[in-house]
Amino acid sequence: MEFSSDDLLLVTGATGLVGSHVVQRARELGMPTRALVRESSDKQLLSEWDTDLVYGDLTDHESHARAAEGVTALVHCAAKVGDWGPIAEYRRVNVQGTESLLRAVETNGCLKRVVHISSLGVYKARDHHGTDESEPVSLSGIDGYTLTKAESEQLVRSHIEQHNLPATILRPGFIYGPRDRNVLPRIVERLRVGGFKFLGSGQTLLNNTYVGNLVDAVFLALERDDLTGEVFNITDGALVTKCQFIETIASLAGYPVPDGHVPLGVARVLAKLMESTWHLLGKESAPLLNNARIKFLGLNLDFSIEKARRQLGYEPQIAFETGMQLAIGWCREAGLLTSES
Repeated sequence: MEFSSDDLLLVTGATGLVGSHVVQRARELGMPTRALVRESSDKQLLSEWDTDLVYGDLTDHESHARAAEGVTALVHCAAKVGDWGPIAEYRRVNVQGTESLLRAVETNGCLKRVVHISSLGVYKARDHHGTDESEPVSLSGIDGYTLTKAESEQLVRSHIEQHNLPATILRPGFIYGPRDRNVLPRIVERLRVGGFKFLGSGQTLLNNTYVGNLVDAVFLALERDDLTGEVFNITDGALVTKCQFIETIASLAGYPVPDGHVPLGVARVLAKLMESTWHLLGKESAPLLNNARIKFLGLNLDFSIEKARRQLGYEPQIAFETGMQLAIGWCREAGLLTSES
């Protein structure tokens, strides 16, 4: 698909980490862009970029038809994220919301391309050593997010098969970069107060994905009409260990590098006890340890991106060290770092 001034790109999640970078790239390319956003969200950047705004979200199904009007391409980034909470709440956003949005763009009469942002979390929560896209997704997710991302991906696949939805699915790993107001700031805060400990040796790999590299993959996928129905793992290619990941963040933020370790077996027992207790007490916030955090900090998360390299022409341009410098630099400018230690 070659884009022109007659095309219109719709981006969901445009005030978030990935979506904002997709909108920024579209602006740089001169692509007319619309964003589905909540009225309460911070829309300053989108306004500066002359983005057409439609107010709503994935649970506001009436807003989807308005957002889809005249849209020729969709990049679906929005999702309810997190590692705790009722599955029904995640499903309402990530599955039912996606279903409504897809129906809206399918019936607008001018849709050409869709890129659905999924997650490497759709694979089974185990050690991975070069896992590629031939492995089936797991519907026994360890939390509401991973389960419903797998379900939403299956939904997109069914629309491809049954409704000829011209979609390509991307599965990034842990996404980091400027404008991350969630995961990275929480890690930095744990480092600041000295409350971080590695789970296990810290030598297992992280599925790190710099946001700019992911955006490269998004626009490669938008341009390729021949990749309808294809799924691609997306990472930085050169992965880092959990120790390298945390040590880099600590050093760039100016905090002491942690050296404490909790044996992985002990962490699993503690996570099971904490999760059971938190569920029993009906707590809304996640416990310090749960299965999702063990996966992130303890398991080996190495996924192959050879298919993306071969078929999509994807080649990561930003290395981890550079990407993390940009991410921490943005956190500092945004006032999310403190000199206290």
